[in-house]
Amino acid sequence: MRVAAIDCGTNTLRLFIAALDADGSLRELDRRLTFVGLGEGVDATGCFAPDALARAFRACEQYSEIIADLDCTRTRFVATSATRDASNREELFAGVRERMGIEPEVISGVEESELSFAGAVNGIRCPDNPVLVMDSGGGSTELVRGTAACRPDTVTAVERGVSLDIGSRRLRERILHGDPPTADEIGEARGLVRRELDDAALDLSGIGSFIGVAGTVTSMTALALRLRRYDRARVHGATMSASAVHGVTGGLLTSTVAEVTSWGPVQPQRAEVLCAGALIVDEVVRRVGSAEIIASEADVLDGVALGLLSDGPDQELRSR
Repeated sequence: MRVAAIDCGTNTLRLFIAALDADGSLRELDRRLTFVGLGEGVDATGCFAPDALARAFRACEQYSEIIADLDCTRTRFVATSATRDASNREELFAGVRERMGIEPEVISGVEESELSFAGAVNGIRCPDNPVLVMDSGGGSTELVRGTAACRPDTVTAVERGVSLDIGSRRLRERILHGDPPTADEIGEARGLVRRELDDAALDLSGIGSFIGVAGTVTSMTALALRLRRYDRARVHGATMSASAVHGVTGGLLTSTVAEVTSWGPVQPQRAEVLCAGALIVDEVVRRVGSAEIIASEADVLDGVALGLLSDGPDQELRSR
């Protein structure tokens, strides 16, 4: 059976098509990412802009064709932070129904964190327990602590997950206005992130493996590896030391968007908000005190696909 998972985030719309191998791991058949900037301005206006919706609908049309071509029998479309906040989300949902023949759904921050955890520990083999997974997105940041089934006497289980109302686009639009940001802006942003972490009441001590998923961490890893072009195979499973995280963050916060784009592995749309995302990652790394963070290309999409393949929430594709 082939399944399709779609993640509608603040910055990107992503598609993952997979089947299940005999050992229980996911076999990737297709994976796509489109920068649609759906959450652009949502923090200030509370609604999706017409241009952002148009970009999302174009991506939906392309994804619908791919899903049909690969003969997927089950699909799930999950929307996260920006859609949770948008007053006109029904306009987005109506457009998705029309173009894809499926019913999209908004998932809570807690469910998002649990799906990210499931995807990450499936993609990173046998991490040391306890595991902390961070999903640093455009509108929110999810942190979840749990265990991975690395030995016969362990099972994959979530202990606790939290969703922080801070993300790369939200922080950039709210505070980090400069290009590059000013020292005062950086100080204010760090203060906000620290307060959010204080209020989260999540135990970040004694972590065995710290895994980071989503575009902020993977882009930072590509920069730490000094890649001139993004290479998913090299990024997945690569580690950044705490000092490397601090160094990459410092470089991003003191560089213009044009300079970041010129470095090579970061697309222009990601470069616009990467300094804000890196600041969030940097603050979490300081709290965890871990020697390193592992980058994972497996994330919430993989968690959704695993759920579909194990009789989780799904929808049959309507014939078009």
